[in-house]
Amino acid sequence: MTQDLTDTVNIALWATNLGVAISGIADWIAHIDQKMKQARAEGADIFVMPEYASEQWLAFKPHGLQPDEEIAWMADLAPTVIDGATNLAIRHNMMLVAGSMPWHIGDDPRRGQTNRALAFLPDGKMIAQDKLSLTPGEQEPDNWNLTPGKKLSVIDWCGLRIAILICLDIEMPALSCLLARQNIDLVLVPSMTAKPSGYHRVFGCAKARAVELMCTIAACGTTGAAINTTQNPTNYSGCAVYIPCEPDLGHNGIFAMIAPDGGDGGDGPVLLARDVPVGKIRQLRAGDAEVWPGNWSAREIEVTQA
Repeated sequence: MTQDLTDTVNIALWATNLGVAISGIADWIAHIDQKMKQARAEGADIFVMPEYASEQWLAFKPHGLQPDEEIAWMADLAPTVIDGATNLAIRHNMMLVAGSMPWHIGDDPRRGQTNRALAFLPDGKMIAQDKLSLTPGEQEPDNWNLTPGKKLSVIDWCGLRIAILICLDIEMPALSCLLARQNIDLVLVPSMTAKPSGYHRVFGCAKARAVELMCTIAACGTTGAAINTTQNPTNYSGCAVYIPCEPDLGHNGIFAMIAPDGGDGGDGPVLLARDVPVGKIRQLRAGDAEVWPGNWSAREIEVTQA
């Protein structure tokens, strides 16, 4: 893709229903292909899937696979999606964030697994972003026992500076402080939340990050429950694109959203946010905002006991 997205960008977010049966990785890729084709026909430049979209694979997991073996099994399969997902990004001329999935650390199962989001660009490049802040459930020694990532990547693409923060990562103000110095235009947030409380934590913090970073935040989550799941019997989420709360941007910080639910039995809704004004927001970030402290640091603030 050679187009310039520095002014506006169209973002498609798919709140994937994990309960839709698939028969294998090829079927999974084909299902994404169908959704991307429709989104591209409607003008989307970026297509985002949720955290642990790979749980759909549990529909065809081996008989007798134990709960504490699921992560390693999905990590074994994860590299097999690369060729198919790369081809989708190239064929549809879109950036694809294929949700997140377990991944062997250093490609060695003995070193454990991490929760990795994969972004595929139309030029064939793949960028990986590991989840930096794990939930308690992701760290249980007798179950998933994942290892957090240690690096935060910034993607320069079509004139945009993009970061990926996975679910709980968007709730961490410390990561926002790091990104504030990077002139970020867009943060993509694949998430998985089981209850309304989790949804509102993630999406409420996503809206706050749009204000803090003076940028666009696009979040989507899983709905439904994966066939044969042993860990996540409910998923409750939706999709939203948040922008700064500025007069020039409509005041309330909500650019587009689909209300959350627990899954309607279909594929899950796709939100297409058209003409997200990244150029205008960049202008505001450069000094035209009504109120924005910029790359403010608290290093000079003294905390005392009153």
